Amino acid sequence: MNRVEVLLSAYNGEAYIQAQLDSLSEQNHRNWSLRIRDDGSSDRTTEIVEAYKESESRIVVLEKGANRGVIPSFFELIRQADDTADYFCFCDQDDVWLPEKMERAAGRLAKVQAGMPAMVFTSTRLADAGLNPLGQWPERPRREPSFYNALVQNIAVGATVTFNRAALHLIRERMPDPDKVLMHDWWLYLCISAFGEVIYDPEPSILYRQHGGNAVGGEVSLLGKLKKKWASFRKHRGSHKLVSQAKEFHRSYGERLEDLDKRRQLEAFIAPRAQFGQRVGYLKNSKLYRQSAPENALFRLLILSGYI
Repeated sequence: MNRVEVLLSAYNGEAYIQAQLDSLSEQNHRNWSLRIRDDGSSDRTTEIVEAYKESESRIVVLEKGANRGVIPSFFELIRQADDTADYFCFCDQDDVWLPEKMERAAGRLAKVQAGMPAMVFTSTRLADAGLNPLGQWPERPRREPSFYNALVQNIAVGATVTFNRAALHLIRERMPDPDKVLMHDWWLYLCISAFGEVIYDPEPSILYRQHGGNAVGGEVSLLGKLKKKWASFRKHRGSHKLVSQAKEFHRSYGERLEDLDKRRQLEAFIAPRAQFGQRVGYLKNSKLYRQSAPENALFRLLILSGYI
């Protein structure tokens, strides 16, 4: 049976982490290990993990680190990951995994061509702090996952992502500057869509708990979705965000990107567009897309205005 290593970054998670740990022990897939990096918690998080280590027969590794933030913490877990494992899962401290999560992901990845970097991600069952259902999130992607989408949008919820050993080696090959990465799961989507296979599974794999302290949260209402999209564009505007991440990818992997069309689209996206005519010309030839028509319209408007 293939071995899965779970990579969990924790920070002041005493309220919810026990439920997450319990859901790992209840997985149908039994061959797994757990690697936790505590990101400088000041509550009882590490005490709860230490007690769990005593009760769980599988390997549980805990590193107590300084507070660096969610993105550097997950990249540190990638550095430390045991590359004798077959598959790797990102894990958040406040969710609950459905029992078949590892089993389904491992089954999908086992069908990928040997040596090809690959990842699988799913939708979630959105839940409130008490795990009462709020609906399914996010919606099924309207278009296929691809590099042309990943440059301008992340559709992979990190807490649902499982990736193979070839993907781990790909990311480790050129570790990025965390300050230039929008989110660790976005970086994975970007890199694997460039060189491998990205698989979407519409069946939810986790209860995605919303409690006001989430690093990234979901939304099911129309107004909430619109507010979230606008906040996302504002957060990621300008060359220091979306374009900065693309530049970091180009610095890390540009020479290795043998697909000439992908390389041209990448280089066009990161090129300066100081003049309005340059922006119009760029959009005429761009293949980049977001997942819905309104999002694409807004993206084009932000390009034309020089906002991105």
